[in-house]
Amino acid sequence: MRKYFITGLLILVPIAITAWVLNLVISTMDQSLLLVPAQYRPKALFGFDIPGLGTILTVLIVFLTGLLTNNLVGNYIVRMWEKLLHRIPVVSSLYGSVKQVSDTLFSSSGNAFRKAVLIPYPHQNSRTIAFLTGVPGGDVKQHLEGEYVSVYVPTTPNPTSGFFLMLAKKDVIELDMSVDAALKYIVSMGVVAPE
Repeated sequence: MRKYFITGLLILVPIAITAWVLNLVISTMDQSLLLVPAQYRPKALFGFDIPGLGTILTVLIVFLTGLLTNNLVGNYIVRMWEKLLHRIPVVSSLYGSVKQVSDTLFSSSGNAFRKAVLIPYPHQNSRTIAFLTGVPGGDVKQHLEGEYVSVYVPTTPNPTSGFFLMLAKKDVIELDMSVDAALKYIVSMGVVAPE
């Protein structure tokens, strides 16, 4: 009896979580329909909502934004908009930080999470997987003796939260493992071992 129950859980839990996450993402993206005037929304035109239509609209907006800003005029408008944002006190620091992180993560030339590493954490006698994010810079570098690297240690099972650490390079072991395989290993809490 217990064996069948566990087998059922192993099959249904991943399906339920996947459906829940997809529903959350699609319903969040469907909020973009609020940009459309009320008389042109599906509810007004057809008498019912169409799930996923907002997702299509969101993808279209992102694509068109990329298309329009990828030329001389679009680039100029983006630069002027960013100059304006940099003049607003609180918005300036917030926008600057978010822009820097997104440029690093989404840029094809960025170096974020390009290498999985093994580090001593949370103490010297244990190990965890982390991602190499670069090297310390600025004033921080002046206070570190020797060669250091910056790493991001994701939490399990939610890798979007974690810890940023600076470690001596000699304590960091580069793994022959893709970032995707390392993420699966972390999210699965070690159950799905990399090949």
